[in-house]
Amino acid sequence: MPEHKIEKYIDEILVEDERENATYFFDYLLEREFKFERGKGYWADKLYWMVKHQNEYICFVLIDEDGNWIIWYDDSGSACYADAPIDDCMKVIAWKHIDICGNCGGCKNPGGNRKVIFGKEFDNVCVTPMRFNNPDAETVECMKKLVEIRKNFFSPIR
Repeated sequence: MPEHKIEKYIDEILVEDERENATYFFDYLLEREFKFERGKGYWADKLYWMVKHQNEYICFVLIDEDGNWIIWYDDSGSACYADAPIDDCMKVIAWKHIDICGNCGGCKNPGGNRKVIFGKEFDNVCVTPMRFNNPDAETVECMKKLVEIRKNFFSPIR
């Protein structure tokens, strides 16, 4: 498996809380053996990775030169986040990070889609339904739960 070197960029670019929170989140992903694949096309020359489980996208990661880290969650057009089990506190965190379509061209429907996320309906949602910019420690805990929901969508708990 090729080395993804995300840790190198976390250490070199991120500072203070951003570095600590990113390290904690990525250690979590690495311990669970998620695969990291460098971005292609538009993303090839950026510090961008696709995080995968069983060859399915879980989330996308960008570390920018300004010391920010951004996570977008994938749902691949599914309803995996519609009614997944999550506590009310984490629902509120997820809802605060709904990614509203910015008409970048990534969505098949200009202006985004209507989505139900944890029982609440949203309009104009991007193809990546949630986006987290420099998440704090509490938000990282929610992000870990979102990873598990997405992972379990492809490999249900037995």
